[in-house]
Amino acid sequence: MKAIRLYNVRQNNLKGFDLEIPLGRLTVITGVSGAGKSSLAFDTLYAEGQRRYVETFSPYARQFMERMDRPRVDRIEGIPPAIAIEQGDPVKTSRSTVGTMTEITDYVKLLFPRLAQLHCRRCGRPVKRETPEAAFEELRKRLQEGTPLIITFPLHRGTEGAKRELISQGFYRIWHGGRLLSVQEAPSGETWEVVVDRLAFRASERPRIIDSLEMASSRGGGRFTVHPLRGEPLRFSQYLECPYCEIPYRDPIPNLFSFNSPVGACEVCRGFGRVMDIDPDLVVPDPSRSIEEGAIKPWRGVAREEFEDLIRFCHRRGIPTDRPWKDLTPEQRRLIMEGDHTFYGVKGFFRWLETKRYKLHVRVFLSRYRSYVTCPACHGTRFKEEALLWRLRGKNIAQIYAMKIEEAYRFFEELQSERLDEASALLVGEVKKRLGYLLEVGLGYLTLDRQSRTLSGGEVERVSLTKALGSSLVNTLYILDEPTVGLHPRDSARLLKVLRSLRDQGNTVVVVEHDPEIIRGADHLVDLGPGGGERGGELLYSGPPQGVMNESRSLTGRYLRGELWIPVPCRRRKPKGELVIRGASQHNLKGIDVRIPLGVMVAITGVSGSGKSTLAVDVLYRGLKRLKGHYEERPGRFDAIEGAEGISDVVLVDQRPPGRTPRATPITYLKAFDPIRKLFASQPLALQRGYTPSTFSFNSPKGRCEECRGEGFQRVEMQFLSDVYLTCPRCKGARFREEVLDVTYKGLNIAQVLEMTVEEAADLFPRPDIRRALEPLLQVGLGYLRLGQPLTTLSGGEAQRLKLAAHLSTRTKGPVLFIFDEPTVGLHPYDIAKLMEAFDRLVSEGHTVLVVEHNLEVIKGADWVIDLGPEGGDEGGWIVVEGTPEEVAQHPSSHTGRFLRDYLEGGPPGVEPSGVREAP
Repeated sequence: MKAIRLYNVRQNNLKGFDLEIPLGRLTVITGVSGAGKSSLAFDTLYAEGQRRYVETFSPYARQFMERMDRPRVDRIEGIPPAIAIEQGDPVKTSRSTVGTMTEITDYVKLLFPRLAQLHCRRCGRPVKRETPEAAFEELRKRLQEGTPLIITFPLHRGTEGAKRELISQGFYRIWHGGRLLSVQEAPSGETWEVVVDRLAFRASERPRIIDSLEMASSRGGGRFTVHPLRGEPLRFSQYLECPYCEIPYRDPIPNLFSFNSPVGACEVCRGFGRVMDIDPDLVVPDPSRSIEEGAIKPWRGVAREEFEDLIRFCHRRGIPTDRPWKDLTPEQRRLIMEGDHTFYGVKGFFRWLETKRYKLHVRVFLSRYRSYVTCPACHGTRFKEEALLWRLRGKNIAQIYAMKIEEAYRFFEELQSERLDEASALLVGEVKKRLGYLLEVGLGYLTLDRQSRTLSGGEVERVSLTKALGSSLVNTLYILDEPTVGLHPRDSARLLKVLRSLRDQGNTVVVVEHDPEIIRGADHLVDLGPGGGERGGELLYSGPPQGVMNESRSLTGRYLRGELWIPVPCRRRKPKGELVIRGASQHNLKGIDVRIPLGVMVAITGVSGSGKSTLAVDVLYRGLKRLKGHYEERPGRFDAIEGAEGISDVVLVDQRPPGRTPRATPITYLKAFDPIRKLFASQPLALQRGYTPSTFSFNSPKGRCEECRGEGFQRVEMQFLSDVYLTCPRCKGARFREEVLDVTYKGLNIAQVLEMTVEEAADLFPRPDIRRALEPLLQVGLGYLRLGQPLTTLSGGEAQRLKLAAHLSTRTKGPVLFIFDEPTVGLHPYDIAKLMEAFDRLVSEGHTVLVVEHNLEVIKGADWVIDLGPEGGDEGGWIVVEGTPEEVAQHPSSHTGRFLRDYLEGGPPGVEPSGVREAP
């Protein structure tokens, strides 16, 4: 069997095993969080596959390409070029959309010049070049047989000399004001319609009619008109112009239909669709205040003169100053914002400030009241008006990009059924194929103009997967990181079908995954473990998926055997109050009222695109933040939030990594390093030498090794090869100066303490403040992490739990609402059990835990479930059912309920129950 063969893999925590991965197969790598899955898949397989591919280029070309570090492995054989599709959000630019990521926009911009129809910007009529032959076909479509008609050509600003010339050439009549006049009667200085021929239209008269049309076109400089006896005149031009409005247009080129090109991009927003402007919601953050109470925030306090001008203006115009802003009429609010000839208004005030932008404090002041608003020129379409004049089947390019994927698929399917030339048929086929892949991975609710940076990590990965499918590459190694993230269980089977399609094209597909359905559907399974961090990195199993159930040390095998599933709580906790969101209508939410019980665990569920994150993050989190006095981020649309006094704060724990610098470590993130440094500074030798706590920080020049600046290694840049990292020759990787390492506590110096695991450190330090700082890491199952381990080396699941630990360690003054956006990302079922214990601990302390989640193990453990749907996109945004998991499971229309039923009745499908989890 052909295979990728790896010998003595030692990358990160991998323990030097040999492994074979079959070529042309779908392989799943699984294991607990921190077991080494990403180290094997991305830091070893992808790094080596990409590195070898890059080295096939010339040294000159290599300097422009990404350089990958050589993995720590003795030998790798048979590895093809590799493409990694990772989960993290790699999209930073606002120019990237779903359409650009999938390359659909590249095909559409080529298609529009070939098939689109231009429409006049003034009259809206179709505009195209008309030859006499084409004009005859148009007449045949529009006129009945025997219709009397007159064929003319225009002559602008006719003169007496022109009359004599026309008569000499045999033209004796003009058509003017609906009457035939002799040339001598033609009014001088006006445009004349010179008559070429008068006849009754008959198809059999084609040669004569075309001959007359050619004569009219020739004499009229490419422009001619046909006047039926009844009805509007039909004007034609051989140029790309509107013959009725005489507006010329440019020939279309592909870049006209690209918002990333100056040719097609809106000149005001430069193709971004948004501009920075004064945000009315920041100017009036609290609409319940009256003008007298300071509703206009920039005119509170020091801006007394402007405030008094406003009061006088309101009295003059009869605008009540004691009425809440929200109760003023739209016209009254417009007058205050825009002013009139007697008062400059809020906008006039900010225009005046713009002239003082050279002052730093003015720029700072302006930034507080500005945000991105829809571009007033292109209305968010990103395109110039000229590009939007071209329509394909009645839709301009912005309207096509604004369609949902499933709607766009039908549009191009209908277009494909028309008679197309070979090139156009090929382009339409490529677009339809990519739209079909997006549908297959469960993204039919997205639109092509959706900004990539607004997608979740799982959505970005699945969009990238469709790009890989569309590229039709073969003999390539594709490595994917949890493509089921954010995917409802309903769609897992469709995703598995897509992964198999990628395999069947002749590629090798390696997937890091925990979803049981994907694991069972793989051709080959690699299981790492048995634990995370230093306890992991061993190869427990490699072979067909069903064989892992016979591996005694494998937690994956135990889960699939039914020994590790998370039991259902024996009772549901009672709420201690409630938050009520009224009229939530952001994005696809349908103006819903949502009740969120407090003091319990709440799960928001639903298929992808049903509005879960919009409700939890855009509306609830940002809305509560604004009610608590934070105005940084604009909340989604809602009418009111009731019951906010029942919580002291709201905290969002999302998928963003906790740190991007190698200097950040678990104990610096949790602020547990401070008491440890103080402890070392209090040792006798440290006091004798005058050391302070900052001496024991590798970020401070006082104690760190200056050769490597406290990093422990030195980077040697190799211009055309991977950079080489060498252990610092002075500190030997310890990160500190030699004399600092003389200070010890219980025989260990500060560098040795940083190499300890959290569990070892918790036993070493008896002090309550250090123990209290480290305890949350133990509670979330991260006791195996080293204290000085860089956060950049943590897996996604470890990073999520580290953030949770940080909140567990923070003492709050009152009940807090914790919002978790897909907290099971990167977590094995074994890790999810630890996560549920941490959630229970938060609830037992009086807090509320709200999770946006698809994982049924978490949903069944919630006290209250809010299921949105029934579908994604426009067909979502409703509350399908809300209640306990048992009530949701019985609802006939809930997709979540259908899958939840099995988990409540006896664990995951095919698993026998083995007990219950006591609710606190």
